[in-house]
Parts: sequence; structure tokens; C-alpha cells
Amino acid sequence: MYYTSEEYFKNKFDSTPRHFAFRASTKTEYEAWKQDFRPLLAKLLGFEKMTTCDPNTQYLSKEKLDGYTREKIIINTEPGIQMPFYVLKPECEKVAKWPIAFALHGHSSNGKNAVCGITNGDIRLADTIKEFNYDYGVTLVRQGFIVFCPDARGFGERAEKYKQGADNILDSSCANLNAMAYPLGMNVTGMWTWDLICLLDYALARDDTDCERVNSAGLSGGGLQSLWFAAMDERVKNVIISGYFYGYKQALLECNFNCSCNYIPGLWENADMGDIAALIANRGIFIETGDEDFLNGAGGLDNVYPQVETVKTAAKILNNEKNIHHHVFNGGHRWNGENTIPWLSQQN
Repeated sequence: MYYTSEEYFKNKFDSTPRHFAFRASTKTEYEAWKQDFRPLLAKLLGFEKMTTCDPNTQYLSKEKLDGYTREKIIINTEPGIQMPFYVLKPECEKVAKWPIAFALHGHSSNGKNAVCGITNGDIRLADTIKEFNYDYGVTLVRQGFIVFCPDARGFGERAEKYKQGADNILDSSCANLNAMAYPLGMNVTGMWTWDLICLLDYALARDDTDCERVNSAGLSGGGLQSLWFAAMDERVKNVIISGYFYGYKQALLECNFNCSCNYIPGLWENADMGDIAALIANRGIFIETGDEDFLNGAGGLDNVYPQVETVKTAAKILNNEKNIHHHVFNGGHRWNGENTIPWLSQQN
């Protein structure tokens, strides 16, 4: 006999009013809701605990590859916090300023390496790139974007000591980070979002980027990053969220084996995922979902569609329905890109 708590928490979720669930019916109501909701999310993300600083940019290397160049750069996002990233730039002298794309990784990636198609001769990286169709950073640069590919905290060169070394290249240290962060009022999602905002500050200060054309794309944990990045920063004009869009109850409460980076203290008291995405309903959103993706939750697509409808409802109020798209493809948890990449190119 086991005396478990899952039913208790499912009932608790159902009985929680969710104070910032999207209920607006006019543009004025939408703007008032957004004005109150975003500061609440900033607090839940722990932004008030973080400290701005000079980026102290370090240019480490530059390589010429097939049709593009790859720079490696490090910036500071907080005092004592460094973010290494690659910049993939099309090799064409005729264009002065390129549209920006952030290509954000998820788990099983070795951070930025997977989205840049870098295997370093490791069969594990080659296999994960093939399994998840992970090298969309390369796809984007070949479509004419200048692509920023960072290591999120806890991945790649930013792995904590428990997950460093060749044996752990596909692992993350999200749990280690959250164990240190939660008691200090911080969390991994907040740190990731903060870092991306800092990286965008750097990107827009370059002389080869177009500040009016800022885009973000990512699979799984990269979809999480793209969702929150765009929700918290209006400078992001278009976002691709792949393999990460569903109702929290089924996908994260019931499937609570998911990585701790998905969990933000206090969030479920206030909103579901579609409510967060409704903050982006005035811009371009393309969601792609595998119909066999187990992360959708027990209800499958029935746990996805209501969240998409929340965003479309918000967009309709703003006369922006044409810029909200949802593609369901046949398959599991992977980047598809069949419709998303052409859409992003058309948007720019």
C-alpha cells in the first residue's frame, strides 16, 4: 500500500483560480492584463535578484565554413556569470545588416554544439543531432540569418561540476542549479531568460544586425527558452516554439519526471502555458507539435490545442490572427522545420 500525493496536487491544480489566466475581450483589457502580468512573471523568474553588468565581450575565434563563418564569443550576463556562444554569419559581402535568429538548444544537446552541427567526432553528438534534427542553427544561417547560438546555464561549457567531462556531454545540470537557486528566490528558467535578454543587448549593438528583425527558435528546452524570451522582451518579433507547448497539468504536474528547469515556484497559481504565450500574441508565433510526442501529456494533442486557442483568442482581439500558426506533424519529440523555417524567412 502506498499513500501518495499526486491526486492531492491534481485537485489542488484544478481548484486554483489562476489569477492571470487570459480572459480579455478587448484590446484595452489585453493591454491592462499584459501591464500587470509581465511584472508578476519577472518576479517569479527572479529578475529582481539578478544584477546587470558590463558584458566585457571577449572574441575567442573565427572560422570560415561552408557558406558561413562561425565566431566564438563570451559575454558576462551578471557579475561572475559568463555566457559562451557561437555567431553563425552568412558569407556574403553584399548585405550590411542581417536579420537575427536565436537558435536555442534543449536537452541532450551538449549546449550550442548540437544546434551548430558540431560533433567533435563524438558519435553521441552525431546521433543526437540526427535523432532530434538538432542542427537548425546551420539551417537558419543558410537561410540568410545571423544566428546566435548560446550555451544555456547548465549545458555545454556552462555545465556545473557534477556534470562536467566527456562522460556527461549530453547531460545538463539544471537540477544542480535549481538546488542552489530556489532557496535564493531564483530558478533556471529565469536565469536562462535573463541571459538571452543580455545576449540580445549584445547582438543589437553589433554593426551587422538588423534591430527590427529579431527572431528566436528552439526545440524542447529551446522552445521553453524561446517562449519565455519573447514573452519577456518585446524586441523579439517572431518566435518558433517546437516540442514545447501544452497544458501544465498533464505535461508537467502528472509527468513530473521532467527536468526541473520546467518548474517555476508560484507559476501554476497564476497562469498556464497559453497565457504566457498570449503575451506574444501581438507578434509572430509558429508552434510545431509532433502528434506522437510523449511530452504532450496523457491527452496528447487534446492537451495542446486549448493552449494554442488561448493564443489565437488573444491574437484575434489584436487583429493579428494571421501571424499565429500551429503545425502538427506526424512524429515524436524532434524539430521538424518543414513549415517553420519557410515561415520565418517570409516574416523577414
